[in-house]
Amino acid sequence: MFLERFYPDHEINSSYEIDYQALFQSGKRAVIFDVDNTLVPHGAPADTRAKELFSKLHRLGFRTLLLSNNKEPRVKSFSDAVGSTYIYKAGKPSPKGYQKAMNLLGTTPETTVFVGDQLFTDIWGAKKAGIETYLVKPIHPKEEIQIVLKRRLEWIVLYFYHRR
Repeated sequence: MFLERFYPDHEINSSYEIDYQALFQSGKRAVIFDVDNTLVPHGAPADTRAKELFSKLHRLGFRTLLLSNNKEPRVKSFSDAVGSTYIYKAGKPSPKGYQKAMNLLGTTPETTVFVGDQLFTDIWGAKKAGIETYLVKPIHPKEEIQIVLKRRLEWIVLYFYHRR
């Protein structure tokens, strides 16, 4: 079915609810994250919860990378606060940014997971790159108009995803 290309491998309420220890034990070695509405509300700085998550991931042995379509000042400031590598203006959903991320992390699609809040950029791009995906619910409802419009289309895809 056409819509299946957008289906996440996993759907969960929050980036903070994923069992990262189990992922590490299963052989995963890197986590690539979207930033806005995946880790914090759109445009917000890294908060205590985000900093603690990245600290935990690094203690577990994960390498992390922030993959964002945003401009460098936004992504770099967040990256500096959580101690992670980053790629800005990533061109999601093109798989090129995801492949570049895995090259930087020294991982493969089999050892990498991606966590994001948007089907048509985050999840679709990661799936095209062969990476296991986690779709999280957006942290905050306030979003730019182009994202609001995409969300309406996402509802249709998720309707069929939940019915399968």
